[in-house]
Amino acid sequence: MSIYLNKDSKIIVQGITGGMGSKHTTLMIQSGSNIVGGVNARKAGTTVELAGTTQPVFGTVAEAIKETGADVSVVFVPPAFTKDACIEAIDAGIGLLVVITEGVPVQDTAEVWSYLQGKSTRMIGPNCPGIITPGESLAGITPHTIAGTGPVGLVSKSGTLTYQMMYELRDFGFSTAIGIGGDPIVGTTHIDALAAFEADPDTKAIVMIGEIGGDAEERAAAYIKDNVTKPVVGYVAGFTAPEGKTMGHAGAIVSGSSGTAQAKKEALEAVGVKVGKTPSETAALMREILQSL
Repeated sequence: MSIYLNKDSKIIVQGITGGMGSKHTTLMIQSGSNIVGGVNARKAGTTVELAGTTQPVFGTVAEAIKETGADVSVVFVPPAFTKDACIEAIDAGIGLLVVITEGVPVQDTAEVWSYLQGKSTRMIGPNCPGIITPGESLAGITPHTIAGTGPVGLVSKSGTLTYQMMYELRDFGFSTAIGIGGDPIVGTTHIDALAAFEADPDTKAIVMIGEIGGDAEERAAAYIKDNVTKPVVGYVAGFTAPEGKTMGHAGAIVSGSSGTAQAKKEALEAVGVKVGKTPSETAALMREILQSL
């Protein structure tokens, strides 16, 4: 089992003919993902050769879905065109929309988020590494060779910390690892992923990686208290960040006492989540839990 993505997922890539799109489509194919085509209105009707496969290029997402039965789209388009690409995919009824693009204007993401309400599409991102169910499917840019399948569910705001945690716990493996993105507005939250992992019978324990800024981790702590029965360990990036300075991710800014790593750590520990001060310490906490299961 897994959340949101499995071996039966049929993936298209919006921007498949671009540099990043073609590079990462190749890596997704090599990981075993079922890539069924791509979308580029200017190159509709052509094909691209990637990783020993011939991928058809469609003019629209709707056409791609009609011809291939695709239910996942991965977006590799420039920030200025990301909003339109997302709305097109949502209108076409794609089941899962994974938006890799970094630097999408927050106003655009807010409009897409608003447009999503009441629709059937789940969006992950933007500004994220996507989602991987090891051994089954990858929709995004996570290196598929880090870790195999196992009992750990991982949800993270940070791409590189996703990779590090997968590496640290590679001997146990993962059901699904999802990078939700570090922007102020994202399509899938920690809480969404926690709910899905709680419902997934093959996920036995959950790692949640947050970072300074906003109150997503505090809200996740409240959700865990009332709804999550599986053991959760956490890590909050940014313990040494100076106040008032935006750090790396657009959402990672501390204002006053809200949004600090310490405040988030205390909120999580108050509901029984063990929080490591470093990624390696967090992995060690999870290792102890897994060995006792």
